[in-house]
Amino acid sequence: MSTIDLSLEKFESTVQENKIVFIDFWAAWCGPCRVFAPVFEAASEANPEITFAKVDTEAEQQLAGMMGIQSIPTLMIFKENVLIFSQPGALPAAALDELVEAAKNLDMDYVRSEIAKEKAESASAGQTDAVGD
Repeated sequence: MSTIDLSLEKFESTVQENKIVFIDFWAAWCGPCRVFAPVFEAASEANPEITFAKVDTEAEQQLAGMMGIQSIPTLMIFKENVLIFSQPGALPAAALDELVEAAKNLDMDYVRSEIAKEKAESASAGQTDAVGD
């Protein structure tokens, strides 16, 4: 499967409706983005079970801003509607392949339990601070 162009309007549904989504935030004027593009496309072709999407940060400035993009290219990975990876910089093919395998093998039950644990700890820390004031 080749990459899809992702807009603000399609972002949420794409992340929610696909098990794993790799998103490349890029711009035409960006040299590292142009270097990373064929690597991203090759990974897309090699992994048709994963959704690979590209966000043109010039055309989709609101989406890039919402996602906190400060440097491009930036790669984000969502699995089961949870952001599991976000990092700026062009990756070599071997590193991207490792991320694909890691995303496929990531235990989302464990991830969700860790998120719940962090939220509980954060909530209890907030209550402690309020009492101590």
